[in-house]
Amino acid sequence: MRLQKILIIDDEPGIVKMLETILRKEGYTAISSAFTGQEALEKISHHPYDLIVLDVMLPDTDGFQLCQKIRQYTAVPILFLTARSSDLDKLTGLGIGGDDYITKPFNPLEVAARIHVQFRRLEQYQAAAQTTEIYRFGSVVIDKKAAQLWVNGEEISCPAKEFELLLFMADHPNQIFTAGQLYEHVWGYDSIGDEKTVAIHIMRLRKKIEQDAKQPSLIVTLRGIGYKFVPPKQGDLI
Repeated sequence: MRLQKILIIDDEPGIVKMLETILRKEGYTAISSAFTGQEALEKISHHPYDLIVLDVMLPDTDGFQLCQKIRQYTAVPILFLTARSSDLDKLTGLGIGGDDYITKPFNPLEVAARIHVQFRRLEQYQAAAQTTEIYRFGSVVIDKKAAQLWVNGEEISCPAKEFELLLFMADHPNQIFTAGQLYEHVWGYDSIGDEKTVAIHIMRLRKKIEQDAKQPSLIVTLRGIGYKFVPPKQGDLI
């Protein structure tokens, strides 16, 4: 039995029922559903969830706008599930705080597998947080145990997958990773075709932790190779 709480937000009862059936077979018992954006916000504001599956096309709101509102309540993983499959839609969904993007039609077993990987990755990072608990990089402080990011003394909202990516890179300073390697380490899936997902999350992190996101000094791009996290030297603390 898996105790994690999952909320499915989709206006198609057939899809909700199918996902609930598959997830229950996989051992998830705490599953809730919402068919409109308003219903989803009411549930999220009163109940804690560990993961949210979100359709983009809802009858009363756009799923992208709803994602931004959800982020005011929680940083848990959000998996977009939608028929909108263009690169622009995917970039938009990941850019505003989504953690994964699955297009319809889909294999429900794949959705269940991706949900399982999300939880497994969270458990791994929470276990690792029991060792080195706090990283300090000048004005940037990463509290691993509390899953908090502080910049210039102010707590910065950081969705789960962004935080995992930042933490992974901070755990491996000055080590070069391709976008595919980062995707496999942090998302836990085959990296084919998902380099853009990494690039978007890197971009969002830079806006939060860099003095100048256009000229980053912490998360550095090695053109044609990948990325590396470069801790500031004692005399160069930001």
